[in-house]
Amino acid sequence: MAAGFKTAEPLEYHRSFLKENCRPDGRELGEFRPTTLNTGSISTADGSALVKIGNATVICGIKAELATPTADAPDKGYIVPNVDLPPLCSSRFRPGPPGEQAQVASQFIADIIDDSNIIKKEDLCIGKSKLCWVLYCDIMCLDYDGNLPDACIITLLAALKNAQLPKVTINKETDLPEVDVQHKRHLQINKHPVASSFAVFDDEVIIVDPTTEEESLATALITAVTDENDQLCAFHKPGGSSLSAEKLQGCISRAVTRNREINKLIDRVTESIKSTK
Repeated sequence: MAAGFKTAEPLEYHRSFLKENCRPDGRELGEFRPTTLNTGSISTADGSALVKIGNATVICGIKAELATPTADAPDKGYIVPNVDLPPLCSSRFRPGPPGEQAQVASQFIADIIDDSNIIKKEDLCIGKSKLCWVLYCDIMCLDYDGNLPDACIITLLAALKNAQLPKVTINKETDLPEVDVQHKRHLQINKHPVASSFAVFDDEVIIVDPTTEEESLATALITAVTDENDQLCAFHKPGGSSLSAEKLQGCISRAVTRNREINKLIDRVTESIKSTK
């Protein structure tokens, strides 16, 4: 009976739970799904991480390459994120060029990198106007179950913290780069942004960490990105129903708490890996 009701009237099915301040999967309205993290998952990458938020699974691999700085930023390197939503992660995606959702996600992450100043791009410069690092951050969804922004930002931050780059100098005589793979260093992480996504039902009820089904039924979707200093780095609300200033502030406050939770998780995983080496 319940399965038939869910199939025939999915919105009313969810409303019946929301009236009781809970959700079909048993979570409270402000409760995130269990989040797990592994780093160093890709041995061929310079840094990598895999995160699971409930069933949603995303992996990030970072590849560092040497390049020439641009003329308008001669003392800076580059960070190039790319989000891939392959057919294997969900039947909603098709083979071929990146779809609109993947392109929007890639741009969103690029904006977060710039707005939060997660890594100072000056730190990626080896020789002004001569040589710099380019960090290609390839983020792939392995299992799509909603809340893509949160998973992407977590796995990106964890992969950047896991990354190590070899020491590079420029030979003064030949003006060519010399790479010392025996001496590697971790990247200097300047900020620790974490995204928290919300879904709005009937212009009133707000839930955190929406699943794919909840996203499809919501009247609005919101993503708030905060850093470890409780500062708002970005706020993304692509249309939908309006919210009061009080409700928006409530979302930001929950995002601040989520930032602390995720950064503790990343630190714990990072420290456990260091202790095993």
